[in-house]
Amino acid sequence: MDQTIATLQQWIDRVENIVFFGGAGVSTESGVPDFRSKDGLYNQKDVQFERYTPEYLLSHTCLVREPAVFFAFYRQKMDARRVQPNAAHRYLAALEAAGKLAGVITQNIDGLHQKAGSRRVYEIHGTTARNYCMACGKPFAADYLFTSPDPVPRCACGGVVRCDVTLYEEALPEAAVQGALAAMRRADLLIIGGTSLTVYPAASFISYFTGSRRVVINRDPLALPPFGGQTLQINAPIGQVFGQLTRP
Repeated sequence: MDQTIATLQQWIDRVENIVFFGGAGVSTESGVPDFRSKDGLYNQKDVQFERYTPEYLLSHTCLVREPAVFFAFYRQKMDARRVQPNAAHRYLAALEAAGKLAGVITQNIDGLHQKAGSRRVYEIHGTTARNYCMACGKPFAADYLFTSPDPVPRCACGGVVRCDVTLYEEALPEAAVQGALAAMRRADLLIIGGTSLTVYPAASFISYFTGSRRVVINRDPLALPPFGGQTLQINAPIGQVFGQLTRP
């Protein structure tokens, strides 16, 4: 076993209160594209949407001003219903089942942590697994936006049915944020995985960690904010790294 992996195993074995903070790189091994890499969502060329920026297509403004465009893009790019969890999701679920993982804080909206069995998941950017009417608040099934034949899906009341995803220009969900920060403050070990730490305010969450050890697992090296404790940085796909660890 590589020494860095052995050190990670030792750190995990010695603590009982771990928090995981993850981003798009956690799901790429399941076939979900990230956003900013050369093959990511923001760099995919599509004639249908070429006059728009990806940020606009995933914005509150687009949803309100051009809902047909918003839903066409959403249906084409955001459908994770058939995607399955990978080794990273399954390992984190096993850690939680063993009583060692206090929570998963995720920037992802694909619901793969829950599919793998995790229960304490703080979805700070929302999820594609929930939908609701913008007028009356009625909830709709996860499939609704993808199965509705209407270019703009609507409720019986006439309101537009939208995804419970935090779009550009919208605030993060308060309950998820408060739960995530509380878990971060209580953690003994922080594992950061599959994120470039460039999306704010989410990236600022790691500053609330007050423990003595943190681990960063990412394909590319990251410039990390100052930290008074020990940092272990592993540059490799996170599923590959977790696949080398002993299941709790």
